[in-house]
Order: sequence, then structure tokens, then C-alpha cells
Amino acid sequence: MILDQKSQTSPLALAILTSLFSGSLVLAAILATKIITVAGLTVPAGVLAYALTFICTDVIGEVWGKSRAREVVGAGFVTLIAAFALIQLALHWPAAGFWEDQEAFAAVLSTTPRIILGSLTAYLVSQFTDVWIFHACRHLTRGRHLWLRNNLSTALSQLIDTVIFISIAFFGLMPLMPLIVGQWAVKLIIAAVDTGVVYLLVWGLGEKGTRTQIGEPA
Repeated sequence: MILDQKSQTSPLALAILTSLFSGSLVLAAILATKIITVAGLTVPAGVLAYALTFICTDVIGEVWGKSRAREVVGAGFVTLIAAFALIQLALHWPAAGFWEDQEAFAAVLSTTPRIILGSLTAYLVSQFTDVWIFHACRHLTRGRHLWLRNNLSTALSQLIDTVIFISIAFFGLMPLMPLIVGQWAVKLIIAAVDTGVVYLLVWGLGEKGTRTQIGEPA
């Protein structure tokens, strides 16, 4: 394993990206219960927070390698389950006698089992797909064209995520196609905009200096 001075001085950056990934993931699941409109498109309110998770995994994968990105995805899944469990515990725990906001609290946080199932299923499939596509493109382009693998991996994995989540969470409750088209369109726009952010973070972290895995294209 290659470990140079740059990789030894960047654990804080990795910790921040991992924390941002997990935090955005949990927020996206909570915010998804509200449906909003963006430029006439109908999308769950968690779309922006969830899009941030793909920035994090792309940067982590580019700088620290595929294995570390997969570890972060796996840790995020555990975090999501823990968050759902703690929310349910808080919802069902008897409130203090003087506290009168239980209904409002439940209205915001009482995520239905279908949304939970949809979130977990879509997360596992889409995030691991994103990591795989990103590194397959990196290998095929011999480490060049970061913009291509960033946008392609995000676009395809976000489509998979959107179809799975919307289908499981809202089938029979809301029109599916407007939600799927709207959410994916917004995610594509975000993916195009965040390319500059990914480049800036990778450049700032020193992509060449932080590579830690033998066998991955430089």
C-alpha cells in the first residue's frame, strides 16, 4: 500500500466528507416526506441533500480510492438505519406532561414504512452503482476526464435511485412519472453544476498525492 505525506495529513478532510455524506443522507430521508416544486417540476424536498452524497462519494473515490468509497457507503447505510430507529423511538416515547407538540412532531418525523423501505433499497443499489460506474470510467479513461465519470456515474445511479425510491414510496399514492421525471431532471442539473465543486475538492486535496491503493489507475 502506498502511503505518502499528503495522505497522512488529510484525515480531517476525509472525516468531513464522510460526516457530510452521512448527515446529508439522513436529512434527505427526513425531508423526502414533503413534496415541493422546482421550476415547475415535482420533487421530494430531500433531493438537494441527497445529491450532496454523490459529490462526497465521487471525491472520496477519486482521492482515497474505490475501497474507501465503498466503506463510506456501507457506513452510511448503518447510519441511515440507526437514524430511522432513533426517530421511531423518539416518536413512541411518552412525552412529558407539559409538552403539547406531539402531533406536530409526529407530522414531520413519522416517516412511513414504505418511505423507509424505499430509501434503504434505493440507497444500497444506487450508491454502490455510482461507485462502480465511477471507477469503471476512471479505468477506461486512464484517470482522465473527471467530468465524464462524475456526471455519468451520478446521472445513471440517480436514475436508478429515483425509480426505485419513488416506485416503492409513492406507488398508488401519487402519480409516479411526474415525480420520477422531476426528481431525476433536478438531480441532472445538480450533477452538472457540482462538477466544478468536485474538481475543486479533488484539486485541493491533491488527487495524485492521496491515492492509497495499488492497482487503481493514476
